[in-house]
Amino acid sequence: MKLWLLRHGEAEPRARTDAERNLNDAGKLEVRDSAAHLRGRELQVILVSPYNRAQQTAEIVRQELGFSGEVETVPWLTPESDPGDALLYLGRRSEKEILLVTHQPLVGVLGDLLINGRRDTPLPMATASLAELEGEDLVAGLMQLVRLRHPARDDKRRQPL
Repeated sequence: MKLWLLRHGEAEPRARTDAERNLNDAGKLEVRDSAAHLRGRELQVILVSPYNRAQQTAEIVRQELGFSGEVETVPWLTPESDPGDALLYLGRRSEKEILLVTHQPLVGVLGDLLINGRRDTPLPMATASLAELEGEDLVAGLMQLVRLRHPARDDKRRQPL
């Protein structure tokens, strides 16, 4: 089983509610950079938080990959969701290669739970960071961190969209 954890791209600092914050131009570029590392993968489903910035991140990934599979919005991928609950929901999935698009602190703590069986040493997930986890089953402490990639942050490379 392969699980990809993707934190949304950089977002505007404020909106009427946290859930309504949108990606900014830099965030869109970060997501494109991270999506490039998913090309050629056999993703079966993209599970995404209902928050705007995560939805926009998932849409960019879908477009960049030409992904025609299911993109499912799930309520258990919000910033303050319980990683244990997320693990229970994920355990019910039958897919063998899943991408989660979510937020901090959930994404870092979920990664720690899956890799180390703990919640006190979260993965350092900057905006648009992508973690690749692998294991026989989605069980706390039994997944292995294959790779943790952070998007390019060289402002000279960034151009407005």
